[in-house]
Amino acid sequence: MPAILERLVKQLKAKGKSDSSAWAIATATLQRSGDLKKGTREATAKGARRGMMTPAQRAIDRARKSSKRKHHPLDYRYSSKTNRATLK
Repeated sequence: MPAILERLVKQLKAKGKSDSSAWAIATATLQRSGDLKKGTREATAKGARRGMMTPAQRAIDRARKSSKRKHHPLDYRYSSKTNRATLK
């Protein structure tokens, strides 16, 4: 199983989802975002790269993509409580 899929399933279970529901939601979400190949639980190249990232690296990557100006990754501060990265 791809690491990104296992992590999302674990997060969904922690929020109270049943095992089968967590797997279904995680699979559909990651397929929609392009991290898993359509109709499978096999990682795409993007999904494999994101699966190797730490939660902080993924949060910084999300923040950089949504920013109008591209900042250097070291310009961001990561909060593990909120799983968000903000500019310093």
